[in-house]
Amino acid sequence: MSLTAEEERRFLKALEEDAEFRYAVAGLLGLGEVLNELRRLREDFNKYVEKSEKRWRQNEKRWKENEKKWKEWYKAWKEFLEDYKKRWEDANRRFSRIEETLGAVAESQYTRYVWEDLREEIKARGELVIRRVRSAKVENIDVDLLVETDRRVYVVEVRPRVEDVGALLAKAEVVRGALSKEVVPVLTGTWIGDDVEKYARGKGVLIYSY
Repeated sequence: MSLTAEEERRFLKALEEDAEFRYAVAGLLGLGEVLNELRRLREDFNKYVEKSEKRWRQNEKRWKENEKKWKEWYKAWKEFLEDYKKRWEDANRRFSRIEETLGAVAESQYTRYVWEDLREEIKARGELVIRRVRSAKVENIDVDLLVETDRRVYVVEVRPRVEDVGALLAKAEVVRGALSKEVVPVLTGTWIGDDVEKYARGKGVLIYSY
C-alpha cells in the first residue's frame, strides 16, 4: 500500500515534530533497542565527561597546592643559600683579617729575631749601622726589614718558599740600584726546607731559621 503525497507529507511532519510518534515508528521498524542503546551510551558518555571534569578539577587543585609548596620550598632554599653566602663571605673576611694579623705579627717577630742576630754579624764586620727600617719601601717595592750600614744594605724577607727566593733577589737588585751599595739578601722564617735553603745559599742569600 503506497501513501499519497499528502499522507507522506503529514507522516514526515509528524516524525519531525512529534517525539513519541518517532519512537513509535522506530519501535515498529525494530529500531527501539538501537535507540535505547544509543540513549544509554549518551548517558554513559555524559557520566564519563562529568567524572573526567571532576577528576581534572581535583588534579588541578593538587597541582596548584604542589605549585604553592614548591614556591615556598624554593623561597626557603633561596633564603638559606643567601644566608649561607653572607655567612661564608663574613667568615672569609674574618679569616683574611686573622691571616693578615698573624702575618704582621710573624713578620714583626722574625724581623726582630733577625735584627738581633744580624746586628752581631754587622758589628763583627766592622760596619756602622746607618738606619734600620721595618716594612720599608724602596722604588715602590715593599721590604720586610731594611738595614743599611756605611758599606752594605741588608734586605730581609720573611718567606719560607723556593719561589720567594727569586722575589727576594729581585728586590735586592732594585735596592742595589736605588742606594748604589752592595746588597745582602736575607731570608728568614720557620721550617725552611732543605731544598729552599740549598737553593737560597747557592744564590748568595743569608738564611736565618727560627
